[in-house]
Amino acid sequence: MIKTLLIANRGEIARRVMRTAKRMGIRTVAVYSDADANAPHVREADESILLGPAPASESYLLGDKIIEAAIVTGADAIHPGYGFLSENAAFAEACARNDITFVGPSPDAIRAMGLKDQAKALMEKAGVPVTPGYHGENQDPDHLAAEAGTIGFPVLIKAVAGGGGKGMRKVDAAEDFLAALDSCKRESSKSFGDDRVLIEKFITNPRHIEVQVFGDSRGRVVHLYERDCSLQRRHQKVIEEAPAPGMTPNVRQAMGSAAINAARAVGYVGAGTVEFIVDGSGALREDGFFFMEMNTRLQVEHPVTEMVTGLDLVELQLKVAAGGSVPEQDSIHLSGHAMEARLYAEDPVAGFLPSTGPLERLEFPQAGPGRRVDTGVEEGGEVSLYYDPMIAKLIAHGDTRTESAHTLAEMIDELVVYPVRTNAAFLRRAAVHEEFLAARLSTGFIETYLDDLIPAPVRPVDAAFALLGALDLRPVLAGALDPFEAADGWRLNSDPRLRHRFEVGDEIVTVVLQRVGHALEVTVGTETTRITDLAIESHDRGYGFEARADGLGLQAVCEAVDGGVLVACRGRATVFAFENPEAAADAMEAGDAVKAPMPGKVLAVNVKAGDRVTKGQALVVLEAMKMEHALAAPRDGVIGELTVEAGGQVAEGDVLVALEALEQVVAA
Repeated sequence: MIKTLLIANRGEIARRVMRTAKRMGIRTVAVYSDADANAPHVREADESILLGPAPASESYLLGDKIIEAAIVTGADAIHPGYGFLSENAAFAEACARNDITFVGPSPDAIRAMGLKDQAKALMEKAGVPVTPGYHGENQDPDHLAAEAGTIGFPVLIKAVAGGGGKGMRKVDAAEDFLAALDSCKRESSKSFGDDRVLIEKFITNPRHIEVQVFGDSRGRVVHLYERDCSLQRRHQKVIEEAPAPGMTPNVRQAMGSAAINAARAVGYVGAGTVEFIVDGSGALREDGFFFMEMNTRLQVEHPVTEMVTGLDLVELQLKVAAGGSVPEQDSIHLSGHAMEARLYAEDPVAGFLPSTGPLERLEFPQAGPGRRVDTGVEEGGEVSLYYDPMIAKLIAHGDTRTESAHTLAEMIDELVVYPVRTNAAFLRRAAVHEEFLAARLSTGFIETYLDDLIPAPVRPVDAAFALLGALDLRPVLAGALDPFEAADGWRLNSDPRLRHRFEVGDEIVTVVLQRVGHALEVTVGTETTRITDLAIESHDRGYGFEARADGLGLQAVCEAVDGGVLVACRGRATVFAFENPEAAADAMEAGDAVKAPMPGKVLAVNVKAGDRVTKGQALVVLEAMKMEHALAAPRDGVIGELTVEAGGQVAEGDVLVALEALEQVVAA
């Protein structure tokens, strides 16, 4: 039995592993970087060791330091979590050399499945169906382009050593191939230290279904059923669920058997996931799925499998690592339906740009039966630019798929996150979208329905709560707003209209609220919402609202913040600031500059001073939170000044490129 476990990871997965280890009576050791010195996982461990500076390459990726920390603290086992060193065969070997149990598969299994081209060749030999494509050694761009043409567009370029959606590009036409290849190779080299790629036929209307497998040292391999991970953006999973909608007993048997054969082909021990691309053009078929890859670790989405099987996957990992056995296949049963949503620090309204900074307000939904929250941060902490932008995982379970989806939406309704922006409202819209509820799924779902899923920058109902909150919060706001003295013609018990102007971001928003019988009608621009059954409750930070908006029930929180009020409703936190003419003037001038939307590193500068550019043209490429972001020209113009160069670091709000009008250049 393991006595002391070092968790070679951070955030929510470190806390999640610790939770099970402590329940099993295992002593825990945390490792951390300078950026995580005050993180919850550090405080919750029995002992903790500093690894180094914030960048992962100087801390969490230093295998030698982690081994040293294990030796110093007397840890007899290391759990790698996911990401970082979890699929690093050399690290697993280093553990073995130091008589430390690596909670994961053998180095040989990691290597066999770590390189996608070799893994596919191995799967073909094992009789596991694979996607048609090119997995050869020749990496010459012209040769790869020719192979792509032979396969037939659309194709998918994938990093041989990739994962997590990085180093992956879909290419629809031959003329776009070389540019996509260059971008893919650059990203995979930075992420994995290996720029080799393979090419696959892109399956039209594909679904992504994966099978959780477990093997033990006695040669037994079982599956814990499947998960559907089709809701993705840029090849990164957004909402996962178990079991897969539309799954039949025959297809489940075929897919489960294929996954077990894949694991047995490499003598797999521990937790792993065999991922399949599935033809979603019709009903699921026994011959309609193809091997993509095997992740030789615990998955981010493992909680949904735990919810439907009742098994603790970390406990099973630790038992198997200590020489224990996996359960018999016929003892593993499905119960109900579970969904997981990944709450990211990003702003869908602003093109999903990452959002970093302090978490001044962070309130999660109440956990309980059918509700689970896994997180690595807390109020007062921060989202760092150095690591993955995931704030939490929200997991819901119900008797049916529809019930779990609505429970997930209810959990999102209870979220309050500020000032970091999140994708919560986007997640909520996805969970209750009629096509999603009808289980008409594909990996292109988000792209297809993106307009439906992106919340409006300002919703009338939020504006109404902001105005009502501002009225009630006058004592808290110390006179910053007094609508009773506003020269808008409104009088108590007389004119039923109340009008006020707020700033929301760079926009000036006029809110008109009027009583219509026992209801309120709020108008912002051309959009009007009817609010009924309004109830208000005071709490220690401000006010809570419950109401029906156009017949749909909702709840909201309204709190005072510097210069305005914060409204958190249906997953979206919006600050309604009291109008500042100077700020509005500054916003009007912003079109002459391209600014950094977040801190990051400059990967490429595509223009030089004097170049003529058109609206939408990519000027600068930034890297932040492990992702590349192309910053485009906001209008036609001429490059007047460049303040950055490739390799430089920038802060949020830094002016990177100054634009001049074409007319000014011609006149000069």
